[in-house]
Amino acid sequence: MSLSSERIVVPTILVLLGWRLFFYANEGNEPMHVHCRKGERECKYWIDEDNFDIRESYSYNLSPSDKKQIRKIIFSHFDYIVDQWNEFQKRRQR
Repeated sequence: MSLSSERIVVPTILVLLGWRLFFYANEGNEPMHVHCRKGERECKYWIDEDNFDIRESYSYNLSPSDKKQIRKIIFSHFDYIVDQWNEFQKRRQR
């Protein structure tokens, strides 16, 4: 199958306040993280389940208030995101 005809699975796990939180299925074995997009703004956060913490991996076009808003969303739904990540990884291994 050529790259142009491959479909990349991008499961959306949450849509809130215009933000779409999702995972990419083609990222290999990266540690737990979530991608977030709202219009032309995009970011990725590493998730530290053990310490209930997140760390920005990258951001594009986000204002300080955007960063504050998405961080609040991630922390407010932290356990749900972790559960979705774990379920997603189980499905990928089948």
